[in-house]
Amino acid sequence: MAQVALDINGRRFEIACDDGQEAHVRALGAELDRRVRGLVDSVGQVGEMRLLVMASLLLADDLDDQTGQVTGKTPENAGGEPDPKAAEQLDTLAERIERVATRLSAS
Repeated sequence: MAQVALDINGRRFEIACDDGQEAHVRALGAELDRRVRGLVDSVGQVGEMRLLVMASLLLADDLDDQTGQVTGKTPENAGGEPDPKAAEQLDTLAERIERVATRLSAS
């Protein structure tokens, strides 16, 4: 198992990944850092956990725009009504992300 050092918002995180996936994990970490730094520019340093949750929600929203897995809206049916459970699913996702961020900040 390989180890990758990621710098997110000026803080270093050591992340384990499968051998051969190091460059991919570094690229994902760089994108997350870019998102977090953009949020810092917009809202300031509002706390590491909050920034990570906000950045994760932005990434989840981008993924949903492409797949429609959360809202049920895909590019093909973007004009349709969103899934009424979307807000609940996003809340659940945010809670899960917050728990992960808490575990990361404790280590």
